[in-house]
Amino acid sequence: MKIILLGTPGGGKGTQAKLICDCFNIPHISTGDIFRGKITSGTPEGREISAYTSKGQLVPDRITIALVEERLEKEDCQEGFLLDGFPRDKKQAQALDLFMNKKSEQINYVFLIDVPKEIIVDRILGRRVCPKCGESYHIKYNPPKISATCDVCTTALIHRADDQEEIILERLDIYNQTTQPILEFYEKKAILHKIKGDSGIHEIFSQISEIIEKEQKKAPWEMSPPRL
Repeated sequence: MKIILLGTPGGGKGTQAKLICDCFNIPHISTGDIFRGKITSGTPEGREISAYTSKGQLVPDRITIALVEERLEKEDCQEGFLLDGFPRDKKQAQALDLFMNKKSEQINYVFLIDVPKEIIVDRILGRRVCPKCGESYHIKYNPPKISATCDVCTTALIHRADDQEEIILERLDIYNQTTQPILEFYEKKAILHKIKGDSGIHEIFSQISEIIEKEQKKAPWEMSPPRL
């Protein structure tokens, strides 16, 4: 089971990714986690990534594609995975398609979590993250048990430097400009599923899991192969 999860920054991808991966026992591959790991390592590659992310800018394709392909080669991805935050543009989608074709594999599901802009801004402004383990919270919708403290590792939570309204709106504009070609790319393959993302966490997850379970119950001859 190979899944791509698309959605705007702050659209709830991380929360849904965790639910899906726990339910179907596949690894969660997040470009954000990969980047944070490289930054923490203090390598020249990590410093280059930090130079972009600290300004709210996107990490270039050449770096992102190489890191994702490196991660997908690991043993735990052989039976399936969920990609969160990748691909973010058509070039990345095409690179992933080529990578999968070389392995005689394919993406099975692409889910787009569609959330209105005003809700996205509200979610991101209230977001707090753990700088140590990466857990994410919201001061109104998903607060930690102890104020400003991570439930998992007890580290003090932070408000990320790029979680400011001006940067959020800029990121949303960039996202909207680059996402449409990706949606068209996967629509042609008949694997894109649009999920209404302004409802509750479990309602969104139910929409996703029902689609997966319905497809898995189909006989092989009932399943339409992706259109190339």
